[in-house]
Amino acid sequence: MKKSLLILVALVMCLTLTAQVDSTLFKRTQQDTSKLLLNMDAVYNRPFLSVSKLPVAVGGYVEANWQHLGTDGVSEGHQFQMRRLTLFIASSISRRIKFLSEIEFEDGTKEINIEFASVDFEFHPLLNLRGGIVMNPIGAFNQNHDGPKWEFIDRPISATQLLPATWSNVGFGLYGKLYKGNWVYAYETYLTNGFDDQIISNSENKTFLPASKLNKDRFEESFNGIPLLTAKVAIRNKRFGEIGVSYMGGVYNKFQEDGLTLDEKRNHHTLAIDFNTVLPTGTYLNSEWSFTTIDVPSTYSQQYGDKQWGGFFDVVQPVLRRSMFGFESSVVNVICRFEYVDWNKGKFLESGDNIHEDILSVVSGISWRPTTQTVVRLNYRYAWQTDILGNPPSKTAGFQFGFSSYF
Repeated sequence: MKKSLLILVALVMCLTLTAQVDSTLFKRTQQDTSKLLLNMDAVYNRPFLSVSKLPVAVGGYVEANWQHLGTDGVSEGHQFQMRRLTLFIASSISRRIKFLSEIEFEDGTKEINIEFASVDFEFHPLLNLRGGIVMNPIGAFNQNHDGPKWEFIDRPISATQLLPATWSNVGFGLYGKLYKGNWVYAYETYLTNGFDDQIISNSENKTFLPASKLNKDRFEESFNGIPLLTAKVAIRNKRFGEIGVSYMGGVYNKFQEDGLTLDEKRNHHTLAIDFNTVLPTGTYLNSEWSFTTIDVPSTYSQQYGDKQWGGFFDVVQPVLRRSMFGFESSVVNVICRFEYVDWNKGKFLESGDNIHEDILSVVSGISWRPTTQTVVRLNYRYAWQTDILGNPPSKTAGFQFGFSSYF
């Protein structure tokens, strides 16, 4: 595996070096701005570098930052982080067959993940087949997660700690779009490998969907033989913005082994709603909220929630557009994010008191975009996290500064 990745990196470097020798050999692929773009289009709506007449295009993005955070007055001091280096490789195999892969290196090389690697067969605008490692379309962030597209350094808590951000699996599915005047209608639906019992058996000691990302075997076999269903419908209007409704669900436990029944089938269901728009003032609004139910065995204690919900709401307001430091048409934004997650929505059976295990966070800051493909960000985070018993919340606060850029 490591050898293959090294060969892949070497290939990308060779293509880049070739382009540096003679600038006439390469060009940036142009984005199609004539049609309304949806979150589902994010996988291809990226800058790629084409080299001469080679059928392969490459690209990627990088994220790095500094932060100084403290919880209840205790801090680890100044921290410098190399969050991500992500590589894209795309190819038009024929006019109606496309391939795209996304390989991400996190925290240096602490984690190396193939987040997307699929082949698309285009039969009709409303009927296209996708197979391989696909990004499950639950919510909006899971598909549209590239760092340079966001004014915030940290990914939303609800996307990483409630839903498993960049959640991808092996499988097949259909997608399609219909354009009609100022409207675009779209759908996606996939059957893939899915979750396992780490949802309720994990080091977090709570119901925690992201724990299943630790199961690397999901890319070669299903944990229980039952496909995970993910489906989404989205509508976008040129004036009013985009709204999407998505569902993800299936069986998460191993209920039989070699024909022997071990347990009853236990299901999980997630419903998500996302919305984004740009107001006449230029203000960008973006939000995503999800609700999850999990069939938790009665033998588990009440600290394992059977209902979870949460989401985020972003406001990005451009305040300055002008040439700055030699960068033409750069933009300065004022930003704010509200986010909330409740990992255990319910009441204690004995007392009727609310079960807490939740977090509330507010992030404010400014961002500067010298170009549309690069963002420099300064964030201030303040968060209140409450334990399951509802004790006074621990408070986390601090500054973050960093950048993210396509290349």
